[in-house]
Amino acid sequence: MVISVRVHPRASRTRSLWKDGLLELWVNAPPVEGAANEAVLAAVAKLFDVPESRVRLRSGAHSRLKLVEVDNEISVRGRFA
Repeated sequence: MVISVRVHPRASRTRSLWKDGLLELWVNAPPVEGAANEAVLAAVAKLFDVPESRVRLRSGAHSRLKLVEVDNEISVRGRFA
């Protein structure tokens, strides 16, 4: 499953909100040397209850708008069915 994520780095805390088919994700990591990207992948893995190894960044490494792939269709379908 591929989801669109809008990232808000340097937030006071990590939180998420689904809005118009887009996952708004606030992470406290700065957008420096991939720290925010790593925080995004960790937060998405936690949100979907999958290991971080099953989540990868498909596009948007240098953008606030990212495409993230979650490689566990069964878990995702069960969680949001």
